[in-house]
Amino acid sequence: MAFMEWNDSLSVRIDEIDQQHKKLIELLNTLYDAMSEGKGRDVLADIIKELKDYTVYHFGTEEKYLREFNCDVYEEHKAIHDKFVNEVLEFEKKFLEGSLILSIEVATFLKNWVSNHILGDDKKYIECFKANGL
Repeated sequence: MAFMEWNDSLSVRIDEIDQQHKKLIELLNTLYDAMSEGKGRDVLADIIKELKDYTVYHFGTEEKYLREFNCDVYEEHKAIHDKFVNEVLEFEKKFLEGSLILSIEVATFLKNWVSNHILGDDKKYIECFKANGL
């Protein structure tokens, strides 16, 4: 069983963004599996980098549409994204310095953040995106 599974409640009804969310979940599962299997530091560092990079890419997609469609949640959404990226950058930095050990708590934090963000924050832009033909 996967650490985090996609289900219809996570859908924002926009295929491009749903596909990106599925990829983020896949990367979280890859990180969790690697941790569970006791993979080496280099493998974990690569997975963390991929997760970080893909998160930045995904946030860029959402923010592009929020700006393009002049959605009223843009500023709030961007601030939430920026805060999370900074947290992940700090997490990555501490891991690479050796002052943070990957743990179930870290994986659970990431899982909960992604789930809560999709179910809460991302659902706020659906109507704006749909009204603009996305």
